[in-house]
Amino acid sequence: MPLDKLINYLKLDKQEFMFQFNSHPNYPSALAFSDTLNFLGVRNDAYELDKEYWDELPEEFIAIVDNTFSLVKKSGSQYSIYSDKAKTINKDELHEKSTDFVLLFEKDSTVSKSFTSYKPFLYLVFSIILLYSLLTLTWYESLFNILSLAGVYISLEIFNQKFGNKSAVIGSICGETAGNQSTSSCNKIITQDKTSIMGLKFSDFSLIYFIGITVLGLFLPATALVIKGFAWASLIAIGYSLYVQGFVEKAYCRVCLLIISVLLLQLIISIFFFGNVFFDIKTALLSITLWSVVFFSILYLNTTLEEKENLQKSNAKNLRFKRNYDLFKRELLENEKITFTDNQTFLVGNKDAKINLSIISNPYCGFCKDAHKIAESLLQKYPDNISVQMRFNYSPDKQNEKFTDLISDFMHTYKNKTSQDFLNLVDYWFKTKDEAKTRLKAGITPTNEDLSPIINMSAENRNAGLNFTPIFLINGYQFPDKYEREDIYYFMDELTEDDDI
Repeated sequence: MPLDKLINYLKLDKQEFMFQFNSHPNYPSALAFSDTLNFLGVRNDAYELDKEYWDELPEEFIAIVDNTFSLVKKSGSQYSIYSDKAKTINKDELHEKSTDFVLLFEKDSTVSKSFTSYKPFLYLVFSIILLYSLLTLTWYESLFNILSLAGVYISLEIFNQKFGNKSAVIGSICGETAGNQSTSSCNKIITQDKTSIMGLKFSDFSLIYFIGITVLGLFLPATALVIKGFAWASLIAIGYSLYVQGFVEKAYCRVCLLIISVLLLQLIISIFFFGNVFFDIKTALLSITLWSVVFFSILYLNTTLEEKENLQKSNAKNLRFKRNYDLFKRELLENEKITFTDNQTFLVGNKDAKINLSIISNPYCGFCKDAHKIAESLLQKYPDNISVQMRFNYSPDKQNEKFTDLISDFMHTYKNKTSQDFLNLVDYWFKTKDEAKTRLKAGITPTNEDLSPIINMSAENRNAGLNFTPIFLINGYQFPDKYEREDIYYFMDELTEDDDI
């Protein structure tokens, strides 16, 4: 389901969004879409709303337009629609093409793209090659190299598009905004290419060719004869491409025709401007070596990305099963419920919340830091819906003085300061693991706090068999071993609405 414009507008990582969306148990439903946005920090509420009330909606909302989740923006009497592409329609068209589903959202200021684009590096390399060509080569040699760079860029966009990264450049060349015919023609030629040599498509060889010819172009005029030979050889590729477009697919691809134009222009330049250069065996061997390196590099990259894509698809299908709430609930309730007499010590969050998360932990446990991070994150995300009790395992007869002082500092802060101060102190401890700095952070002098609540709480943990740390309990039910602790994020919305829990 193409959602490029919508994802870009919300400033989400497309790869992460599509992975989470595809792996949702209810994919591709509105619930899956809404849950994915919530998970990535875009808080939202979904409604079934009659069209007569749509005038009361905010200026921006999400609707299902033409069977696709789309961002709708009011602009006077017109509506701008963003999904896989952008278009503008009037109110009557919007009502006609939409369902009654609307989703109101609020973007989190912390949401941002987490991936690093390769394009800044690509532009830097292109700039260096262009500058070198203009300063050291003749005008026709520079023009030849500029055409090679154009070929590399277009071929790289096609290569990147194979793995789900839609290219705005390819879409523009193929006439994305002019209608569906040109776009479908490009897709038909590029994405459905049946050519396969060691797993490489015909378009992949375009990338290999232009990278090789770009490198050779830096050594003109010494490499002129080799380049001219390859320019003549490109006629075979041109003829094959035109045959496929005209007689096999019976549809012409604009981006393919653009690449053909680049190849023909390079052939013309090589014929009329590259003089007769004697054959040099060293240059020929270096050229063969160069193209071999480029070929196997692209082959390796293509294989790696395909394996990654297949793994993600397989993982997404598996996660749909794993993230099914009914299965999680069954696993959770299979465990015997544990009841504690002390539910108040080190309790933070909404004490009247339906969901109480208990963490059995130890300040000196290496894995407990991440568990506390999860709890703090849930408290921030669901401040009114959950409470968290930190149940530290502590036995005064088995612990050293530093441990006792640390627990005493926790207790003093919890009793005399705010819950947030207590959470900050626990977080600071796990970051530094320094008792002296933690006491300084707490801003207290050594005190003899009554630690009997902690001792009793630890005894309850041991009696319930909760000796290992960290352990999560949800309303007394131990978090299922079949799930990772981080999986709790996927079920919080349903947990807070489930009266059985």
